[in-house]
Amino acid sequence: MCGRCRCSIRPDDIPRHSNLGNRPVRFVDTDRYRPAYNVSPGSNLPVVRRDTGANGEGAVVQCMKWGLIPSFTKSTEKPDYYRMFNARSESIGEKASFRRLLPGNRCLVVVEGFYEWKKDGGKKQPYYIHLKDDRPFVFAGLYDSWKNSEGEIQYTFTILTTSSSSTLSWLHDRMPVILGNKVSIDEWLDGTPSSKFDSLLKPYEEADLVWYPVTSAMGKPSFDGPECIKEIQVKETKPISMFFAKMENKKTEKPKEEAETENPDKICDESKSETLHLKREYDDVFSSDVKKPNVEEKVTPPAKKKANIKSGSDKQKTLFSYFGNKG
Repeated sequence: MCGRCRCSIRPDDIPRHSNLGNRPVRFVDTDRYRPAYNVSPGSNLPVVRRDTGANGEGAVVQCMKWGLIPSFTKSTEKPDYYRMFNARSESIGEKASFRRLLPGNRCLVVVEGFYEWKKDGGKKQPYYIHLKDDRPFVFAGLYDSWKNSEGEIQYTFTILTTSSSSTLSWLHDRMPVILGNKVSIDEWLDGTPSSKFDSLLKPYEEADLVWYPVTSAMGKPSFDGPECIKEIQVKETKPISMFFAKMENKKTEKPKEEAETENPDKICDESKSETLHLKREYDDVFSSDVKKPNVEEKVTPPAKKKANIKSGSDKQKTLFSYFGNKG
């Protein structure tokens, strides 16, 4: 995805940055262009298209609005430049809005850099992406013309996107289609209606792609100037999901710790149980030979019992012996 870019290039420098060589070049409506560090859909940008005149050998640098408005749009309809400011390169041959433009309405979009936002929890951090040697990007685009209710013909364009490169996939899953050399630029601009452009619509995998974080203030289209591309330091913040993940890990680890601390008691319990079991076996074997004392009976020590033994004469007299003697 590419929804913001930087374009502060002079219109007369566009042909050089587009590698147009010695082609004859015409300039159309370039007075509408305003260089900016924070360009958003609906803005006017200088776009390079093939000149249909002069035997098709020339090029035109024409100011167009960013955000495609198809020619079949009703003149009374209010244009929405945010609806089609990008076009997925994988489906341009299928959708009517783009399929009819592919044979003859291809263009080049020259910018110095573009912005992309990285989601960080509930926040979004913008990054500025550019080439290491600060030369401008050349993006592949499609353009169309539309007549509004006042009869004015308006030219608009869209930037093609593809899947993100391996170096930028951490930031976003889409990126603009970058035409990195003169061969790819010429092929996109001069290709015939029957040309196949699959080899061009690929992620840019060169090592000269660099980026850095910039102020979040540039999220507002009204914020402009060199401050948009000034590098800032970003504090690394951990998403709240990581906090809950740690809490879950603690919950799962706690039972293990408890099990480890309780393990010695468990061994003691097992030892006691084994002792009781052996005691029962011992009692069962020797119960027939050893008489167990009655718990309720009072057992007197042998020495005291011997001392308290009485003789026959000391025995207590009964009533029978008393009356027997008397008679």
